[in-house]
Amino acid sequence: MTDDRTAEADGITATYDETETERVLAFERATGGTAAIAQNREGYAMLKVRPTAEGDELERYYGFDMALDHVGELLGVSPHDLPIPEAAEDMGM
Repeated sequence: MTDDRTAEADGITATYDETETERVLAFERATGGTAAIAQNREGYAMLKVRPTAEGDELERYYGFDMALDHVGELLGVSPHDLPIPEAAEDMGM
């Protein structure tokens, strides 16, 4: 199922969620591997790349594209192959 908070492509599922303090875009690859991008709820802070939605921060980026590059590396795919749910398209702006 795909809605504005989930997207799937090429064996990768992306799920967008909002917690009390963060916006989180989590990725899971069907063949194994996870990664996540988190940003504060206000949407103006740097993006944090994590191995999982709850994991420790690996790196921070100003731009969404740079964070997606890192996620692509973690999952072993091109960042252009990552599905982005509609609700998460404005992260990093």
